Amino acid sequence: MERTIDKNADRTVDRTMDTIRKNKIKKVVYWGIAFVLAVFWLLVSSLPFVFMVMNSFKEKFEMLVSGVFSLPAALNLNNYKEVLIGNFGSYFLNSVIVLAVSLILLLFIAACASYPLARFRFKLAAPIYALIVACMSIPIHITLIPVFKMSQSAGLYDSIWALIGPYVAFGIPISVFILTSFMQQIPREIEESAEIDGCNKFQMFFQMILPLSKSGLATLAIYNGVNMWNEFSFAYTLTQSSENRTLPLAVWEFQGQYSMNTPMIMAVLTLSLLPMIIMFILFQDKLVKGMTAGAVKG
Repeated sequence: MERTIDKNADRTVDRTMDTIRKNKIKKVVYWGIAFVLAVFWLLVSSLPFVFMVMNSFKEKFEMLVSGVFSLPAALNLNNYKEVLIGNFGSYFLNSVIVLAVSLILLLFIAACASYPLARFRFKLAAPIYALIVACMSIPIHITLIPVFKMSQSAGLYDSIWALIGPYVAFGIPISVFILTSFMQQIPREIEESAEIDGCNKFQMFFQMILPLSKSGLATLAIYNGVNMWNEFSFAYTLTQSSENRTLPLAVWEFQGQYSMNTPMIMAVLTLSLLPMIIMFILFQDKLVKGMTAGAVKG
């Protein structure tokens, strides 16, 4: 009897050990596949950037002679020097000003609109929210002529300030949609405790809700910032003189001016892309937190 029990116990232990070994093997295989896919995706996504930077250091006709994927014969900085000596600094400054002012206004307006939609209970909350979300379906290009006429009537045409209004207006729907969902995940017990301590709605919004929404605001800043930085249609329609144009138009003009000098165009693209890369590196942790916020409740 005891031998039978011991044999059964040994079999149970063996089965358990086999299950543990199989699970370990499965984990190793899954992690191996995930690692291979991650490396593959890294190569695919980084190859265009490496290609662009590598060719920006080449001479004018070096790409035609040595090939587009060959390393530069020497570290040639003349392309960057020539770009920086030109009007690139003016384009860059205009983009920075438009981006900074537009983002500040957009995030503030979106936060002020999302707070009552997420935390207050009133009959028009659902229709207003649905109307704002429905505005996401409006194509940008059908508004170019009305916005152009409005800019002329307001005396803003051919100035960087003409771009701020459209950028903010078209960024509000997606920003309110994301930020409302983010604010809904904030526990209501925090507000109840603040009300007991004598906090009014304004104090609660500026001192509690906004600080707790930093991750969501950072996500929106990166998302909208990239769109504003790369926007071409409004910048081309609402500005005319070179001193009032932004970086996407600089790339367009450099492409027309240096159509036969591909390394020069690559240098312009590299300089235009660097600010967004730096911005993503600085705020990547908040971006991940903002994208995963609300995925787990409780």
